[in-house]
Amino acid sequence: MAKQFGIIFACLGIGELLALIPGLNIPGSIWGMLILCLSLERGWVRPHTIAPICRFLISNMAFFFIPPGVALMLYFDLIAAEWLPVTVATLVSILLVFLITGRLHQFLHNRFRRHDRNN
Repeated sequence: MAKQFGIIFACLGIGELLALIPGLNIPGSIWGMLILCLSLERGWVRPHTIAPICRFLISNMAFFFIPPGVALMLYFDLIAAEWLPVTVATLVSILLVFLITGRLHQFLHNRFRRHDRNN
């Protein structure tokens, strides 16, 4: 289990170091996920190696939302004062995510379907 955590945290640590480079305005956690994805894609890390810890983390994901939820309670007065912009921004961003994800899925599905027909 320590090796599994080590792999995941090594990717996160490298990502955090990349985020320190001036001009790279991407959070370290995103860099870390990209590095882990690349490592899995290239075969540097085998999926079965980290699968148990990934299952554990996913099954306990709700636990990781407690600190942000508690921190959110500190700003109820600010949220109450700005409820309309927060609500509109939330709804618009949800709609955009649905639309972009749906269109991207349609595009990739059609592209791979055409690719399969040609082969």
